[in-house]
Amino acid sequence: MSPTKAVLCGYYGMGNAGDEALLVSLLQMLPESVIPIVLSGNPQATKKQYGVASCDRKSTFAILNALKQSDVFIWGGGSLMQDSTSIASPVYYAGLMALAQQQGLKTIAWAQGIGPLNKSFTRWLTKQTLLGCNGISVRDAASAKLLSSWQIEPVIAPDPVWAMKSEPGKQLQDITKPIVAVILRSHPLLTKTRLKVLIQAIKEFQTHTDSHILLIPFQPTQDEAIAESIAAQLEHHKSILPVNDPKKLKGLFSQVKMAIGMRLHSLIMAAAEGCSCFALSYDPKVTQLMSEVNMLGYELADLPLEATAISQEWSKLYSNKSALSSIQIQSLIDRALIHKELLRKVIINQ
Repeated sequence: MSPTKAVLCGYYGMGNAGDEALLVSLLQMLPESVIPIVLSGNPQATKKQYGVASCDRKSTFAILNALKQSDVFIWGGGSLMQDSTSIASPVYYAGLMALAQQQGLKTIAWAQGIGPLNKSFTRWLTKQTLLGCNGISVRDAASAKLLSSWQIEPVIAPDPVWAMKSEPGKQLQDITKPIVAVILRSHPLLTKTRLKVLIQAIKEFQTHTDSHILLIPFQPTQDEAIAESIAAQLEHHKSILPVNDPKKLKGLFSQVKMAIGMRLHSLIMAAAEGCSCFALSYDPKVTQLMSEVNMLGYELADLPLEATAISQEWSKLYSNKSALSSIQIQSLIDRALIHKELLRKVIINQ
């Protein structure tokens, strides 16, 4: 079978561990006959880390050249079509998808979380772009419901990072205390007041459990300052650990007893490795995950103002260990592989 070239488009090479995990998952699920070309914010780093061809995601010349030599264009996972911050993101991704469709490439919207789409223009743009796709898969029921209202019937399956292969690391082997991972990110809902309450809750929780607090900045440019502010207020048994390799990052959670996370993929990775998880939801995609796997947590907008109430909830989870069973995890992995089948069907069979 002659090789097929595919352009992979997502929020890659931007220093976000969750989006890098989606890229790794996509690379693992692509048919063997496919040669990927990754659009990246840091093409040299992407090429070096994953051994794939890569070009600048903002270079019109490079993108046009990649499309001309390719057969398939893939939106590679995540919440690409959303306007909660600006319309720049949906316009960028829809523009590339439309360009690929105009040039006759097979197009796939893969493992998408659609929305929030608050503006009528971005809703229209998303609908029109998806109508031209050869294959669509979404990762949550809310996205599937929205598309169904547009008479588009996507494949629905859990986020592909559930099925991403992990690698055990040695970063935590010298820590003797039980490890609790904390993954927070900057966001308007994480106000100074709420962060202060959370830090006090972490201090009380650590005192009660005698645990080691592991702070993991998933996107250092957004998360590191918060991690440092938390670490500065903990007296002992604390560390900050950024991890660049998504497979090792996921494997790290196999050594963690409990995870408290805002970021969607921190919670998915932790749950997939058998961790007890507590979510702090700042976005509908996190709330969707909480609902779909019965994960405990708070809506950040409704965070209790009393730190003791929060620490007590965490302590209950820590003591009772409410992790997914191996059967539940395997089911999520098996169903996440439906995204792989969509790739094979569209790229190989059509």
